[in-house]
Amino acid sequence: MSTATTSKINLVEELLLKNTLEIPEDIQQHLHKLQRQTVEKPVIYIGSGTCGQVAGASSILHEVKSYLNENNIQAEVVETGCIGMCWAEPLMDIQLPGRSRLSHQNVAPENVTDILDATFNFTVESSKVLGQFKNDFTEPWEGISFVEDVPFYKNQTRRILKYCGKINPYNLDEYIANGGFRALSDTLLSQTPAQIRDQVIKSGLRGRGGGGYLTGKKWETAALSQGDQKYLICNADESDPGAFMDRAIIEGNPHLLIEGMALAAYATGISKSYVYIRSSYELAVERLLKAIDDCKEAGLLGHNILNSGFNFTIQLATSAGAFVCGEETALINSIEGKRGIPRPRPPYPSQRGLFNKPTVVNNVETLSNVPMIIGWGVDEFRSLGTKESPGTKVFSLSGKINKPGLIEVPMGHTLKEIIQDIAGGIKDSKSFKAAQIGGPSGSCLVEENLQTPIDYESLSDIDAIMGSGGLVVADEDTCMVDLSKFFIGFLKDASCGKCIPCREGTHRMLEILEDITRKPQDSNHKTLDRFKGVMQLEELGKVISETSLCGLGQTAPKPVLSALKYFREEFEEHIYERKCRANVCRELRTYEIDPEACTGCTLCMVKCPEKAIIGAAKHPHFIIESKCTGCGICMEVCKFDAVKLK
Repeated sequence: MSTATTSKINLVEELLLKNTLEIPEDIQQHLHKLQRQTVEKPVIYIGSGTCGQVAGASSILHEVKSYLNENNIQAEVVETGCIGMCWAEPLMDIQLPGRSRLSHQNVAPENVTDILDATFNFTVESSKVLGQFKNDFTEPWEGISFVEDVPFYKNQTRRILKYCGKINPYNLDEYIANGGFRALSDTLLSQTPAQIRDQVIKSGLRGRGGGGYLTGKKWETAALSQGDQKYLICNADESDPGAFMDRAIIEGNPHLLIEGMALAAYATGISKSYVYIRSSYELAVERLLKAIDDCKEAGLLGHNILNSGFNFTIQLATSAGAFVCGEETALINSIEGKRGIPRPRPPYPSQRGLFNKPTVVNNVETLSNVPMIIGWGVDEFRSLGTKESPGTKVFSLSGKINKPGLIEVPMGHTLKEIIQDIAGGIKDSKSFKAAQIGGPSGSCLVEENLQTPIDYESLSDIDAIMGSGGLVVADEDTCMVDLSKFFIGFLKDASCGKCIPCREGTHRMLEILEDITRKPQDSNHKTLDRFKGVMQLEELGKVISETSLCGLGQTAPKPVLSALKYFREEFEEHIYERKCRANVCRELRTYEIDPEACTGCTLCMVKCPEKAIIGAAKHPHFIIESKCTGCGICMEVCKFDAVKLK
């Protein structure tokens, strides 16, 4: 955990309870320090979110602390969350008294001493410098560009992520100093629950976890439902491959979620809540528990919050990460200690949910929008995005791009703007092929969709879904049949098994895809059988979508059907030509040995597990195609580049 200066000023009492715009000079100076506008001693920030730790942030932290001890330097060390630049991690920032915060990228343990030596001598070790943060209260470093002008950041509009990676997620006072809990204190002192619900309805906030249902309407239904107890559930159980938005928000700014949950609870007459979070999110759980404890101690959670008479508690419920438990009724079953399978709807959870009581289920990003809507106003929120999809959206970018990471853009940004302007284009200057949006049960977008605005209505028009915000980019070397097989395999394993269409349908779809990516054992009618299988995919997908119980089954066929729609020729190549143009499908690879380059060293023949290579020593060798399984070991071991892919 980060070390931090202990505050002697009670900000809850001085800012939130007094609720005045006239802030005394000593309080203002204290806020400037907490906002890092000025620092009294050096501050070293380590990007220590999960992604940062995987990249090596723990080693950087160890080296920094060793350096400070060896050189007897008094400095504050702050472990921040993810700032979004996953491509630049590990990140280490340094802020000296009177100077702007200087950020260094891709730092290795052996770089730490040189960077700190240079910075403490007011020079710059430029090979690792990413940029400096703008600060009107400090002297900038000469000749160093600003982080805010880096294209990755310049083309974003960060609201939810504004403080992620910048503030200390363990420090409640830093969140309050940057405007935190002002929306809650203003609400409890001057607004009714109905007024808050009305603002959320007018804001047009849509659920950021899947279908985009209007949040205010869900709240209104729960508020008007009869029940002696009502519940709020924050769904932090993101289990989409390539999705890490909710985890990063909690790790970087857990107090924002807590404030959003408190506002939602007040607006709907709720006093008890759960955060349903994956047990594997150890760092997020740790930081959220610390934030909850600090808020309880400060009187921001618990009984009689801010002397308003409002009572509200948050309890964590950890999950095993089952994909189906992202569906709200399966999630409710899981919290109740039952098997995580969906329930028929209606009744909806807002009418009868957890323990058969009215229950509001929102995800992390949805709830994190609420403090801004209430604090900044409906008009400010609606000034971003589109008319029907206002606000911003957080996306996790991964795949074949130059700058993977976490971004936030206004709704309506195009896919091309995200990939080219923010993500830095396709890796190794290759061609864009597709982007999977909406998670494993989403759809692929292709080149003709690059100018499509990313909002709920526009995506619906092309039969795609927003999902939680995972965006996986594929390049020209991606096999779309193989990618479809991966997603349908994931969904088959994720199915709860309750309803036959999802359980058996996804299994059959996977069988068909596996069949066309395997080398047939004989040629008798096999091509026809494989083709019939692909023809069945579309009909099978339609049946699964129309008859499955929950959203998982209803959307499960989408990745396969969208790939068929745009890349049918690849499926036909696999069937008729037994060829994978990307050479990804192992059993469809065909190798040959160049007799001019082969020296007859016998190494490939010795290493071949299928004994598919023949030849005499010091003479060219040959591959028996009927025995070859396409493992590629021969190509890996050949020292003369004689083995080629046809």
